[in-house]
Amino acid sequence: MNISKSTLTDATSVALIGIGSSLPAPYSTPVLFTGLFAFSGAVTNQVAIHMLFNKVPLLYGSGVIEKNFESFKGSIKNMIMTQFFNQAQLSAFFQNEEQKIDLAPLVESADFSPAFIALKQSVMESKLGDALNFFGGEKALDSLQEPFARKLKSAVVGIVSSKTFKAQMNHHLEHSSLNDDLRESVEKLITDRLNDLTPKMVNDLVHELIHTHLGWLVVWGGVFGGLIGLVSSFFI
Repeated sequence: MNISKSTLTDATSVALIGIGSSLPAPYSTPVLFTGLFAFSGAVTNQVAIHMLFNKVPLLYGSGVIEKNFESFKGSIKNMIMTQFFNQAQLSAFFQNEEQKIDLAPLVESADFSPAFIALKQSVMESKLGDALNFFGGEKALDSLQEPFARKLKSAVVGIVSSKTFKAQMNHHLEHSSLNDDLRESVEKLITDRLNDLTPKMVNDLVHELIHTHLGWLVVWGGVFGGLIGLVSSFFI
């Protein structure tokens, strides 16, 4: 049988009240006051916890989570956007990612055939094309495809690996609208997800997250209440 912290605290307080009522003076007063104040502190915290999650008639401020549901959602959204997706953090992220980007392998695996075909068509459409017709036309250029692709690939790899190219890419990332676009997308995603929540879902979620710790509020309410009662018994 699993006894909750709240039940155990209440039972201990009631037991102290019973013991204090049966003890002779001068022992009865300290024990009785300790039990009464402990029970008062524990019950008060239990009521406060209940009011946090449930609206109680005639008790102003109860049901605070559901009552402030929209404000609660807005706070979550604002916290996520300001703490994790502000402009400075996004700019730093893209700058760090840019340093990891290596386009050389992508260039090495690229197919440069379309570039050679375009070059060949340009040559054949030029005045040089008439002269090449005497030497086999387009087929005379086919043997140049592999050397052309190799040299062009080497040239492009050199470009994308240069400091100048990387500096230009970094400048573009810092001054483009990519950061703003990503931030807007994230904000919309968060807003849409929060709109799916209902007050009851948020209530249940918060209750589930802190349920274990709420029991300790009752325990410490009883402990501190009991200590106050004990000290008070020597002055009354």
